[in-house]
Amino acid sequence: MARPFRFGVNLLDPAPAEEWRAKCRRAEELGYDVILVPDHLGMPAPFPALVAAAEATERVRLGTFVLNAGFWNPALLAREVATTDALTGGRLELGLGTGYVQAEHDTAGLPYGSPRERVDHLVRTVEELDRLLGSTEHRPQIVQKPRVPLLIGGNGDRMLRLTAEHADIAAFAGAHLVPGSTTGKLAPVTAGELDERVARYRRLAAGRAEPAELNLLVQLVAVTEDRGAAVQGLRERVPQLTEEQVLELPIVLVGTLEQITAQVLAQRERYGFSYLTVLEPYMEAFAPVIEALRGA
Repeated sequence: MARPFRFGVNLLDPAPAEEWRAKCRRAEELGYDVILVPDHLGMPAPFPALVAAAEATERVRLGTFVLNAGFWNPALLAREVATTDALTGGRLELGLGTGYVQAEHDTAGLPYGSPRERVDHLVRTVEELDRLLGSTEHRPQIVQKPRVPLLIGGNGDRMLRLTAEHADIAAFAGAHLVPGSTTGKLAPVTAGELDERVARYRRLAAGRAEPAELNLLVQLVAVTEDRGAAVQGLRERVPQLTEEQVLELPIVLVGTLEQITAQVLAQRERYGFSYLTVLEPYMEAFAPVIEALRGA
């Protein structure tokens, strides 16, 4: 049986209190299951933003998507997680990643490190959070037992192994860092490349007692009959791809409502993605897709 769909929206833009609460309420009204907040400089601070979202909503889950582990000390992060889980009424989902924007680390005066060092720090963070938050001696205590659901995002081999061993939700970005970029410039992963990454994850996770939920971050949504025009801006950023290749990217959902819902169903069948996250600019555009797929 296919896992039921869940849909999340990643809220990127800071806003005053009432405006923030209003867009969180709107996300819930549109049928989103999860309100998410990233961890980038210039964007909302994740934990207070999620507490405010909880005060404005009743049903939705609330998550970080994803925390930059390099910004956090595990002991201090454990305090934030436990407090936020309590203040959101046990609705928190914790998303973790290594971080990929060197310029943000430079601005914050924090070491960026090599890819190996960043993954090492994330491994230590995951292990320490399990130890601290799993202890009856830790204060404050988490509300959800045995733990806050853990999402790990990443495509590399070590990240997939860590995800297979520890995560309740395996998140695939559908893009990779452009080599040498310090500003976080990303290039899309093709459908074939994503096939290989998901297959590798499944091999690593074959011994799990419970399969993880698989998540995909969607980068573009447009309900339209003119598919070519809708992807023109993206094509200019990836000139090596043809229009047809861009439209085949898993992170691109462009077409009529019927075409997009068929694509989402096909990608669940092909990859196992039942949890889709869209970016804030596409929150309204994706809502009809949620309605069409509810219960599918």
